[in-house]
Amino acid sequence: MTNKRHQHHPPAPSRDPEPHEPPRPQEPVTEAPEASPSAAAAQAAEPSEAEVWRDRHLRLAAEYDNFRKRVMKERTETWTRAQAELVSKLADALDDLARFAHIDPAEIDSKTLHEGVDLVERKVWKELENAGVTRIDKAGVPFDPNVHEAITTQPATKPEQDHTVGQVVQPGYRMRDTLLRPARVIVLTWQDT
Repeated sequence: MTNKRHQHHPPAPSRDPEPHEPPRPQEPVTEAPEASPSAAAAQAAEPSEAEVWRDRHLRLAAEYDNFRKRVMKERTETWTRAQAELVSKLADALDDLARFAHIDPAEIDSKTLHEGVDLVERKVWKELENAGVTRIDKAGVPFDPNVHEAITTQPATKPEQDHTVGQVVQPGYRMRDTLLRPARVIVLTWQDT
């Protein structure tokens, strides 16, 4: 007879590690971490790259607009000061001209009046020349469409006079390199007969 009590059965596997095996590390649980309200607010407060560039663009556009307005204002103020300075230089000549305009013709002879007006004209031209204004009023020079405006033509007496200014009907004016008004002229043309 066999005794069942003494039969040897292998032990059932245990959940505990064997004493000679090192304990296995537990794997981390991969659950979605709960975001705290302060972390979510910090993420929302941090602007995206597109928003940063948009903000930078808007700021630069505003700076440029302010710069443009400031330059236009300064340019207008400079132009106004320059005009005021020129008029103040001409004020004495204008006062002299006003005195001549109010003289009774019976009290002054024509020679004195002519000399006075000539003096006023020289005074005005002195100030205009100091400001860089020159007069375009020479006859006999080659016709230049950049400074002359031909109002008519006349026949030239010699071939050398072809396309030259025969007469200045109205003088022109230039201020440094800027043409203020072209001279109106009669142009001579050679007509070969």
